[in-house]
Amino acid sequence: MSLPRPTVPLVVESPVREPDGMGGFRLAWQEVGRLWAEMRSGAGAERIAEVGAQSVVTWRIIVRAAPVGDARRPRPEQRLRLGEGETARRFRIEAVAESDAGGRWLVCIAKEEAGA
Repeated sequence: MSLPRPTVPLVVESPVREPDGMGGFRLAWQEVGRLWAEMRSGAGAERIAEVGAQSVVTWRIIVRAAPVGDARRPRPEQRLRLGEGETARRFRIEAVAESDAGGRWLVCIAKEEAGA
């Protein structure tokens, strides 16, 4: 196995519930860290969403490992952001696992969703 080349800067975001002012809550995203990653695209698909067709691409995102329970270790309920503002790309993490026997790297299986 060749060593990963983490050349892509990503922001790690966690979901937080915020009051919506009407007695309920809305989901917001809070930055919790930054890391460098190697990104490899996977299979893509199209699905029907509320506003029409939506493109979904699966990504393998490889980052340096951190111990289980460490705040620097990405978790499935989080997402990774590439870029800032309206043009930012977002990748929702679905699974995280060690990618090598020594546990030095983690692979995050994530989905990027973009409206068509």
